[in-house]
Amino acid sequence: MDAVVKLLRAQAENEAKARKHVKHLQAQAKRHDENDTPTAPAEPAHDPARPSKREAEAAVRTLLAYIGEDPDREGLLETPHRVVKAYGELFSGYRHDAAEALDRTFGEIGNFDDFVLVRDIPFYSHCEHHMVPFVGKAHVAYFPVERVVGLSKIARVVDIYAKRLQTQERLTSQIISALDETLKPRGVAVMIEAEHMCMAMRGITKSGVSTITSQFTGVFRDDPAEQVRFITLVRAKG
Repeated sequence: MDAVVKLLRAQAENEAKARKHVKHLQAQAKRHDENDTPTAPAEPAHDPARPSKREAEAAVRTLLAYIGEDPDREGLLETPHRVVKAYGELFSGYRHDAAEALDRTFGEIGNFDDFVLVRDIPFYSHCEHHMVPFVGKAHVAYFPVERVVGLSKIARVVDIYAKRLQTQERLTSQIISALDETLKPRGVAVMIEAEHMCMAMRGITKSGVSTITSQFTGVFRDDPAEQVRFITLVRAKG
């Protein structure tokens, strides 16, 4: 009798689980249908080589199962959708062009002939080796030639490259190249300080460790005194 009760109970649990999964699939289908309606925000044309949202959500379900979770558990039913949506924000840099962000400049700078420094720009990026965050701040300076760019655009360039899978070294190089090639200044200086979660959360598990990278072009590269002045101003407090 106990065996029969256990069997019936197991069948009931499986049926309830199946119903829950069906409801989840129906909710997914409804959400995708809503996204396809004319009132939904316009999305870029789908790249045939790029997986669909539905395929991406299925991949998240696979990862949940891989780590030992139940993708059909109530608290996880909407997790694939949330993860894919979050990835759209975290990796939005792939959809933007730094040159376009720097396209508009201003010529009314009087007789200003020194460098412009934007210090302590916060950023959040992801290591391409483990896809976990590294977080820090960037310091960017440039010597303008007749025209300057809006200060927020410099922070925008940092974000565009940070919101991609990255290494800190490449992030530093991409920021300086974008400014150097687009603005054609007399020189650019970039310094990045960051803590990498792939080092703090896993592996050697050493938290609080900072990694510093820097790169210089033009006047900053050729004149050590300008490098010193840049670093001094970056380190100055108050």
